[in-house]
Amino acid sequence: MPRILIIDDEKAIRNTLKEILEYESYQVDQAEDGPTGLDMLIRDKYDVVLCDIKMPKMDGIEVLERASVLAPDAAFIMVSAHGNVEMAVDATKKGAYDFLQKPPDLNRLLVTVRNALDRTKLVAETKTLKKKVAKSSEMVGSSEALGAVRKAIEKVAPTDARVLITGPNGAGKEMVARQLHELSNRANGPMVEVNCAAIPSELIESELFGHEKGSFTSAVKQRIGKFEQADGGTLFLDEIGDMSLSAQAKVLRALQENKITRVGGEKEISVNVRVLAATNKNLLQEIADRNFREDLYHRLSVILIQVPALNDRRDDIPELIEKFLKDIANDYGNKPKKIDAAALDYLKGLDWRGNIRELRNVVERLVIMSDDTISAEDAKAFAGK
Repeated sequence: MPRILIIDDEKAIRNTLKEILEYESYQVDQAEDGPTGLDMLIRDKYDVVLCDIKMPKMDGIEVLERASVLAPDAAFIMVSAHGNVEMAVDATKKGAYDFLQKPPDLNRLLVTVRNALDRTKLVAETKTLKKKVAKSSEMVGSSEALGAVRKAIEKVAPTDARVLITGPNGAGKEMVARQLHELSNRANGPMVEVNCAAIPSELIESELFGHEKGSFTSAVKQRIGKFEQADGGTLFLDEIGDMSLSAQAKVLRALQENKITRVGGEKEISVNVRVLAATNKNLLQEIADRNFREDLYHRLSVILIQVPALNDRRDDIPELIEKFLKDIANDYGNKPKKIDAAALDYLKGLDWRGNIRELRNVVERLVIMSDDTISAEDAKAFAGK
């Protein structure tokens, strides 16, 4: 049941609002002044707070400002009989969800409370999803090779420097990109990913820069490209080595000028984007073969991070397997299976050309095909080597 706190020095107003909201099946508590309300916000979790502005001891704006630190997830609806546009704007700037005049219109009150609850729920879901994404992009292992990657990430992430991430397929280049974003000053902004290898060369420019309506046959409406979507955040160009030369030229211009032009458009659009790129190709060889622009390479590779192959960090395999066993059990809703030491030793000795991605698939296969404890015999029978 959603919980609502009413902070108001007028008892009659508190009781009226409480009666209305309880009729709608909300759980409602009351506080007669700001300090009492803040104490209740510290002790308990509330989804929505209806807070008067003009109160003795502490006015509503100060309550709002303090609550933004003490209870940042609660949606504040400010209420006042003396409100005006300036007061409403000030309250909104300081974090209020909405502003209502006293006495509030019943329908407006209920709609505002419902919308505020939806917002609170959405914020909670977003935080949960971010935690899941952060967990899925967690870099597991304590090998020296992975330690060097972690150290590079910690140094580079807080800057806006462009990073070129290299390494074989399945080694974890995307995880490195996510860590760089999560530890950056842009972490609250979007991270937009583009797989350059998965987009046909004739569509890559539209994907990156967007297009205007009618710019080509199938352009039935305007489209916002990935550069604009990533404004204020991070753009991750995966498999950059597969990008066409014409698209490379436009990306180079965007990096030089921080401006893009949509396909079929003439207007220049300013963008504030940090670009991370990744490739499994040897770009210096691609430059020699005239498949990749050297000037773009130097723009992208301010910092180079080489992600080691799994065969170069075999000591991390037991830790990775333990993580995958937990993740797979979570996905299936089962208890995590155990694996004996002989099975771990056998798996450590295999050739992992598919890197972490291949190891994860093998672990899932072993979970499905084995009993409660994965034995060396299981590993030999089902690892597919």
